[in-house]
Amino acid sequence: MDDKKFVKEIQSKEEDYSRWYLDIVKKADLMDYGPVKGTMIIKPYGYAIWENMQQDMDRRIKETGHENAYFPLLIPESYLKKEMNHVEGFAPEVAWVTKGGNEELEEPLVIRPTSETIICSMMSDWIQSYRDLPMKLNQWANVMRWEKSTKPFLRTSEFLWQEGHTAHATHEEAEEEAMQMLEVYRAFAEEFLAMPVVAGIKTENEKFAGAEHTYSIEALMSDGKALQAGTSHHLGQNFSKVFDIQYSDKDNQMQYAYQTSWGSSTRMVGGLIMTHSDDRGLALPPKVAPIQVVIVPILRGDKEMVKDKAHELAKQLKALNIRAKVDDREEMTPGWKFNEYEMRGVPVRVELGPKDIEKNQFVLARRDTGEKAFLSLDSFTQTIQDTLAEIQVNMYNKAKHFMDSHTYEINSLEEMKEQLLQEKGFMKSWWCGDIACLDHVKEETGVTPRNIPFEQREGHDKCLVCEKESSTTVLFARAY
Repeated sequence: MDDKKFVKEIQSKEEDYSRWYLDIVKKADLMDYGPVKGTMIIKPYGYAIWENMQQDMDRRIKETGHENAYFPLLIPESYLKKEMNHVEGFAPEVAWVTKGGNEELEEPLVIRPTSETIICSMMSDWIQSYRDLPMKLNQWANVMRWEKSTKPFLRTSEFLWQEGHTAHATHEEAEEEAMQMLEVYRAFAEEFLAMPVVAGIKTENEKFAGAEHTYSIEALMSDGKALQAGTSHHLGQNFSKVFDIQYSDKDNQMQYAYQTSWGSSTRMVGGLIMTHSDDRGLALPPKVAPIQVVIVPILRGDKEMVKDKAHELAKQLKALNIRAKVDDREEMTPGWKFNEYEMRGVPVRVELGPKDIEKNQFVLARRDTGEKAFLSLDSFTQTIQDTLAEIQVNMYNKAKHFMDSHTYEINSLEEMKEQLLQEKGFMKSWWCGDIACLDHVKEETGVTPRNIPFEQREGHDKCLVCEKESSTTVLFARAY
């Protein structure tokens, strides 16, 4: 392949953010479009990102005492209808199966939009005594929600996710569980994806259908829009009473269980892209990158000697569980390869030529800063380990600075409108507690309440809509 097939430039994010995002997911080879509208095919490189996320999240979930299980894709219509708030919340997005082979089904089946109903139906059989509690299950699965407007990873008709479902003896235990899992999501987003988030409780009009209350983590994308990156729901006894999940307590009295559910999905891949990437393409924090280090041998002079040294260095990195790759293809120029791996977000590139080997050095290029340096081969593995750790921290700090500098304290609706004309971002505003005020904000601006942050503004002031005295601040933003 010659340089005429050099990796093409992507659309500038400043000129057309949506096209920039689509260019990245396609040109970084993360996905392709499925034959059914709103579906996508996750290609190997994109799936490798998801696998790394899945493995880290799965570890965190299991460390908190949960076990993985799997439940059927198809759910009877009657199950969904048992919890009316739940069915009303999901009805517009439900996909139905009405035929099996050539026969009409006696009861229509739902392709799961979420699994509360089928898991609750089984819990009612499995839970009999207080000894069966807590029951802490997690499922890795695909779900379907018939979306009208779709975008790869961010909103597709079918997507991958994990959904946790638990049952507890008391309201307090369920609350502790819901908060614990929100913290798992926060730590995963910030420590693994280098994606800063704001944790808080959802307002009543934004909570999960059928929940007593919902917690969320909200991330700010580089265009100033919010992304809900994970949710944790305290379901109370809403589902246990409908599905008859009762247990005999220590006094042999029958009690309804308290439940939670919580989930995160491949939407996080979209959030990862929009948090860190730039006009050069995808940018990935080292912990999630499928390839953490690519070694590009400069094949001049004694090519085999250079290749051998490159593979030797890769072997040293792999022994330290660093995901390293040698690209010694001779049909592409080094420049083509540099551009390709920059486009695909590989955190560290190592360049190694015959002269470098003579001088006992290598060239290290960082994707996050674009810096290049000549460094000694004597400390190769330590240098790479240190650099990967630095990049992870630097990418988080950069994203955190962006979020902090694009979080505004807004005191009136007019001030919010003015802010939106200048630059989008998170807006912390006073709210009286009346849902009608939130609805008015949405009607006037298109902005929605993301959550009521745990970290509140100090003091009190007037509600941004009705001007009643308020001591609660809400995080507002336009959102995906």
